[in-house]
Amino acid sequence: MPPYYCVERLLVGAEVKDPIISIVIPTYNHANFLRSALDSVVAQSFKDWEVVVINNYSDDDTIEVVQSYKDPRIQLVNFANHGIIGAARNYGLSIAKGAFIAFLDSDDFWYPKKLDACVRMLNTGYDLVCHAEVWSGPGTHRRVVQYGPEKKASYENLLFNGNCLSTSAVVVRRSFLDLAGPFDESRNIITAEDYDLWLRLARAGARIGFLTEVLGEYRIHGANQSHAALRNMHAVMKVFQKHCDSLVDPVAISRKKRREAIILYSGARSLQANQQFGQAWGYFFKAIGCYPWIPKVYVAMVFNLFKRSPK
Repeated sequence: MPPYYCVERLLVGAEVKDPIISIVIPTYNHANFLRSALDSVVAQSFKDWEVVVINNYSDDDTIEVVQSYKDPRIQLVNFANHGIIGAARNYGLSIAKGAFIAFLDSDDFWYPKKLDACVRMLNTGYDLVCHAEVWSGPGTHRRVVQYGPEKKASYENLLFNGNCLSTSAVVVRRSFLDLAGPFDESRNIITAEDYDLWLRLARAGARIGFLTEVLGEYRIHGANQSHAALRNMHAVMKVFQKHCDSLVDPVAISRKKRREAIILYSGARSLQANQQFGQAWGYFFKAIGCYPWIPKVYVAMVFNLFKRSPK
């Protein structure tokens, strides 16, 4: 752990010994969301868990929210992560005791059967389970998102076709996390450190399974969605290039170019969806320059010409 990280451990009640599942919740100034996240954990039908809340020295009432539960299974750690959420999750992992690890962002929440359903599937031989969830927001918008399927979670498919998992929807076997290594704390992959971890878990041989049952909600909020999407696009590109640096086979290099073009296209589409049509052109042209044989890029460009966004 880099020396500039500051850690202050605040226990809420007595520590729990060897729970089956450890739930790691990083948070910063999300007290209004954190309560519903913790409520959703307490309401789980599966009860053998601990929660480790990693608080980035919030200046709202986060500490009071956590302490109000008076639940010995919940502990709070103040940890200055300097904007690196992977560092917060890694510290949570370093003190977690469970055989399985679940991640829950403090602005998301689960349905009551989530842990029970995931543990049942893990006990059939899977090393990581990811379930469907509702994407809620912005505003009143809601849609169900299915992840996977299993064939898309191989290392090769995750690398060349993109991420098909969601952090708050994942429960993973601790032994495979130890094998694959912790979250990468590099600043240039912030927002895509989870994608890098799934790639490393798949490369290490983890068996990844998916549940079609909707077992949680991922909240979309914030004023500048396009900025966040572009930041994620650049982070995904860095992760992809990190894993592809050693490619020399011509077929693999062609697939690399296609994947890079799709990543650039995603940036253009995020700008387009935010009605920033002028800025979107630059990413569309970069995508074509990288790999010109992707029909949907040209379709989206026609929509952009008329200042519209495809559905």
